Amino acid sequence: MRLKELLSAIKFTAERANYDANFEIEELCHDSRRTHEAAIFVCVNGATVDGHDFAFSAYSRGCRHFVAERDISLPDDANIFLVEDSRKALATLSAAFFGHPADELYIIGITGTKGKTTTALMIYNILNSCGLKCGYIGSNGIDFGSFHYETLNTTPESFDLHQYMREMRLAGVKYLAMEVSSQALYMGRVYGIKFDTCIYTNLSKDHIGGNEHPSFEHYMLCKRSLFTDYGAETIIYNADDGYFEKMISDTAARKTSYALHNYADYKASNLEKFRTQDKLGISFDFVGKGNFFSTAIHFPGNFSVYNALAAIAACRECGIELAKIAEAISGVQIKGRFETVRALPYCTFIIDYAHNEISLTSALETLRSYEPTRLICLFGSVGGRTKGRRAELGRTAAKLADFSILTSDNPDFENPDQVIRDIETQFSDKDAYVKIPDRKKAIEYAVSIARKGDIFLFAGKGHEDYQLINGEKLPFSEKKILIESCAKLSEQKI
Repeated sequence: MRLKELLSAIKFTAERANYDANFEIEELCHDSRRTHEAAIFVCVNGATVDGHDFAFSAYSRGCRHFVAERDISLPDDANIFLVEDSRKALATLSAAFFGHPADELYIIGITGTKGKTTTALMIYNILNSCGLKCGYIGSNGIDFGSFHYETLNTTPESFDLHQYMREMRLAGVKYLAMEVSSQALYMGRVYGIKFDTCIYTNLSKDHIGGNEHPSFEHYMLCKRSLFTDYGAETIIYNADDGYFEKMISDTAARKTSYALHNYADYKASNLEKFRTQDKLGISFDFVGKGNFFSTAIHFPGNFSVYNALAAIAACRECGIELAKIAEAISGVQIKGRFETVRALPYCTFIIDYAHNEISLTSALETLRSYEPTRLICLFGSVGGRTKGRRAELGRTAAKLADFSILTSDNPDFENPDQVIRDIETQFSDKDAYVKIPDRKKAIEYAVSIARKGDIFLFAGKGHEDYQLINGEKLPFSEKKILIESCAKLSEQKI
C-alpha cells in the first residue's frame, strides 16, 4: 500500500517528514523486532513497555517511517507523524492496511466478567453447524474453517484482529463471534470496529489493580463502552444481572433480554441436571419470542444455561430458526470449559479454566450439586502476578472441596513452592490437601486416588496446551497426561 494512501486514514497533530508519498509500505508494525525498510512503526504504550522507547531499534533495522504520540529522538532522515492517540491510530491504520475487513463481517461481540468464551464458542458452533460460516476470536484462540491460531490475549491487538478478519473473509467467513475484554476496550484494540450485535453476560469485581483497571468503576465503564461507542444495532443482555441497566442504558440499539428469574424475551425453566460417565450437563425448557422449546447442554450449572440463552438469542438474530438452534446447541462441547474427559469408568474428570475466586466457587458449587462421592480439586495459581488470588483460591477450595491437590499453574519466573505456600495458608486441616509442585505428577496422583463416584476438577489451565516456566512456554496437555495416566492404571489392574 502506498504511504500517502495509508496515512490518509489518520489525522496528525504534527509531523517531521520529507517523504515519498508513493513509497510502498509492505508491513505495519507495533513490534520493533519485525520492522524493516518497507515498514511503518507505530509506537504504542503497552501494559508494561512503551513502544516509543524502541523507536531507535526500529530505525536501526532500516525503518524510516514512524507514528508516535510524542517526539522521538531519531536522525533527520526519519519521518515522524505525531497523533493524539497512537493506539487508536494503530487500529485505524490496521483497518486501512487490510482493506477494512470488519465492514464485510457480521460481528457479534461478547463482554462481561464471566461467560464470554463459552457463549462465543456456542455461537460459533451453532452457526457453523447450521450452515453459516462463522469465525471465533477469544481466549481459546482464533478459529475459522480448518484454521486455528493461538492468541496471547483474549482480544488480540488491533493489527492482528484486522489481519485475521481479512483471512476469514478470504476463507468465505461471513460471521464472527468475538470475545471483547475490558482490556481490549481500555487499550483501543477494537477501536473503529462496528459490532452488529453485542452481548452483555454479567459483571463482578475482577481485573482490578496491577496492570489492569485502577478501579471497579473504570472496569465497568470500559465494558459499557462496547454498548455505547461501537454502533451496535442489537444488544442482548442478562436481565438477571444487577448491573445491566447501567451497562445498556442510554443506547439506541434494539434490546433483547434473557433470564432465568426476571421477565425476559428468552427465559429458561424446568432445569434438570444429568450425569453420565463422560458428561455432566443440564436440560431445560425455554421460551423464545413466544415459542416453546426444550434442549440440553453438555455443561453443568445454571450459569451455563445463561450462556446458552445468550447464544440462542444471538443465533436467532442471524436468522436461524429456534428449533434448529435448540438441536445444534445440544451437541456443543468446548475445550477446557467444563470439559469432561472420559478416562475411567467409575469417576468423572473435569478440566476447566476456573482461575480466580469467583469462577472456582461457581465451579465447585456446581459440581457439588451432582452429589459426588468426593469432590477433589487440583489447582495452583500463576506466578509473578495476581498474588492476591492465591489466598482466595485456597480459601475457596478449603471450604468447598473434600480434598485438594495443590500444584503449579503457570509459575513463570516464580518458585512454584512459594506460590503453593501462599495458597496453603488458607487450609487449617492438614489432611484436606497435598502439595505436589510438578503438575504432571499431581495429575498422576489424582488418578491413583480415584474412587467410584468421585468428581475431579482440574482448575486453572483449561484450554491451555503449555506451561509458562521461566519465561518459556513448554508443551503441556493436561488432557493428554490425564488420559495416559488412566490408561496406565487400567493396564496395571488387568
